[in-house]
Amino acid sequence: MMIIKKRKTIIITVISLFCFILILSVSIKTKFDLKAVPDSLRLLLTDINQCQAIDRHGTPLSITYQNRWNSYDFIALHDIPQFMQNSFILSEDKRFYNHNGIDLAARLHALWQNIKALSAVRGASTISEQVIRLIHPRPRTLWSRWLEGFEAIGLEKKTTKKDILEFYLNQIPYASNRRGVVQASKFYFNRGVDTLSQKEMLALSVLIRAPSYLDLYKSQSNIAPFVSNLAKKMQSKGLLTDEELKHIQNSGFYLEKSKLAVYAGHFVNYVFSHNYKDFAHKDHVLKTTLDSEIQKFSQQILDQRLIALKPYKVTNGALLVVDHTTNNVLAWVNGQNRNPDIPGSMIDAVTALRQPGSSLKPFLYASALELGWTAAHLLMDQPLMVKTGHGIHEYHNYSRIFYGPVSLREALGNSLNIPAVCTIQFIGVARYLSKLRLLGFNNLLKHPDIYGDGLALGNGEVSLFELVHAYTALANKGSLSPLKTVKNQYFSRGSRQIFSKEITSIISNILSDPDARYLEFGAGSLLDFPVQTALKTGTSSDYRDAWAVGYNYKYTVGVWMGNLDSTAMDGISGARGPAMVLRSIFTELNRFSRTKPLYQSPQLVQKEICDPAIKLRSGNCVRITELFKAGSDEQAGQGKEKANGGRIDFIRPRDGIELAMDPRIPDNKEAFEFFLKGVKNDAMVAWTINNKNREKTVGPKYLWSLKKGVHEVKAVVYNDSKEIFKTRTICFTVK
Repeated sequence: MMIIKKRKTIIITVISLFCFILILSVSIKTKFDLKAVPDSLRLLLTDINQCQAIDRHGTPLSITYQNRWNSYDFIALHDIPQFMQNSFILSEDKRFYNHNGIDLAARLHALWQNIKALSAVRGASTISEQVIRLIHPRPRTLWSRWLEGFEAIGLEKKTTKKDILEFYLNQIPYASNRRGVVQASKFYFNRGVDTLSQKEMLALSVLIRAPSYLDLYKSQSNIAPFVSNLAKKMQSKGLLTDEELKHIQNSGFYLEKSKLAVYAGHFVNYVFSHNYKDFAHKDHVLKTTLDSEIQKFSQQILDQRLIALKPYKVTNGALLVVDHTTNNVLAWVNGQNRNPDIPGSMIDAVTALRQPGSSLKPFLYASALELGWTAAHLLMDQPLMVKTGHGIHEYHNYSRIFYGPVSLREALGNSLNIPAVCTIQFIGVARYLSKLRLLGFNNLLKHPDIYGDGLALGNGEVSLFELVHAYTALANKGSLSPLKTVKNQYFSRGSRQIFSKEITSIISNILSDPDARYLEFGAGSLLDFPVQTALKTGTSSDYRDAWAVGYNYKYTVGVWMGNLDSTAMDGISGARGPAMVLRSIFTELNRFSRTKPLYQSPQLVQKEICDPAIKLRSGNCVRITELFKAGSDEQAGQGKEKANGGRIDFIRPRDGIELAMDPRIPDNKEAFEFFLKGVKNDAMVAWTINNKNREKTVGPKYLWSLKKGVHEVKAVVYNDSKEIFKTRTICFTVK
């Protein structure tokens, strides 16, 4: 008997020891496996590397759902309808306001049902435990459930039921990576939670049980019985009337996915890649300078014009609108950029590098004004050829017409090329390139010798962003400040005075003067805007790029068209393509504004003069009013051209060039035209070739039969049988 008692004592002792060790082990493992509970659920959302961009009025510009937490669609609990709160509590945790984190009665009931079914048919996680599961994700095991219970109790000791329910309703996961009731409401119904019907609120309460299986977009029949059962529970609790229950059971769902009110993907990418972390608000919202209304109508106008120009091989376009009084970017548009079938739609054409053509000429002539020229300064628009290696390059205007003597005003207004080349030769390529770099053209990185005189005609590569930025200096009295894309943005480097107020006033006056562009564009052209607007077009070689840039008293706008794969358009110039978009944009910008003229410096002097260019071209004195800087010589550049039309020199051939005979043409049919600049059409010219006198001609041209070998040519110009000029000797080779 004693032996039996001893055995029982030993067994009890062993069992007790085992239980003690088991309990101790579980306690120790529990202690080590338990994770810290946050003191505040809101603090979880403050250290998140994510951000939503909005426009200046609060309209969303970007949405991303690849985040752990929903931080920018967060809604306060008091803004969530009480019916929705009640439906979630009744569906997920009906004793939510009565337990301390775990619901023992619900757990025992769920355990009994699972035992009867011999499978896990029911869970009993409270809302607090589900929040813990969101904060500390673990494998779905019994041990995880054990830990979640302890952590839920700890959470309820540190925070309130209100905060727990608010966090839960904002972070509970739905299909397609949506989190919280706001994102789910927009995803399924494209509405805010305060506009949802009772059935729609019940659906959101049920969807969280199996977001993929119950997904409304897959099938509405799967969710129907669950919504009906929850509605009956709500009715039994007095939260629904019999009539409301009947309506819920008999009505369906109208689904509508949300979409951004305005598309500005390239702009958002630019902002996020530069500076958004520095300026994001504490609620992870980045307020940008963009104006959604301006963005929308700019997008529509540009897209419509690109569609109209599609037969002319125009595919891509870009547009930038800036309020230069604040330097805020208001619109950043890429043409048809939501169409995946458009080549280059993923490239941001606002920042892409393209050749600007004549759109840089205002800065060229502003630089010449700095060196003492005036708007009345005379330039010769006549054929110009320059030696390139062993060949020659011939410059010409867009219309291929040469106008003879022109004023600087006419040269810039009509965008004449030969006067521009003469101007850069006066300024110097290196000096002009330095000025362009000061204006923010940071991609003009090559040596001045690489660009050469072609820089005057835009042979470098710039972006639309850089071009519009530089034009804001002309609009802002010569002062250049960084463009802003984010509200309250600051820069370590402020504004820089690039040109004087007097010089930019003269340039603005020329660019807004319809008479100044009469020679090339005619009267009443598309470029004559109803509100005073300074504007300039540009076209690169072979019609690969077309530009139009303009500014009025408040806005600076730039438009580019072309093909991002660098194929040529079919004859689309800046005046033919982008100019119409520019005109339409300014029409909309001015529609509800009190407009005013461009700034004109009070230091400028208005003087009535005899137009020097017209006087030389026709002999008539046409009185015009011109602007001059105080103390400048308005006669500078006037009357210095010779009566025969300027300094005489060979245009063709150039010294040292090599010509090749065409094997497809009989030798006796091939000829080369000699051409002298500065010679009137009625002047007599005697030509000497290889020291042999040839016949005399009237005018500056002579058609010479080609012969292989090394040759020399010179000429003598006569006026009324009196020798007035002997040219230098030009040496050239024919192969």
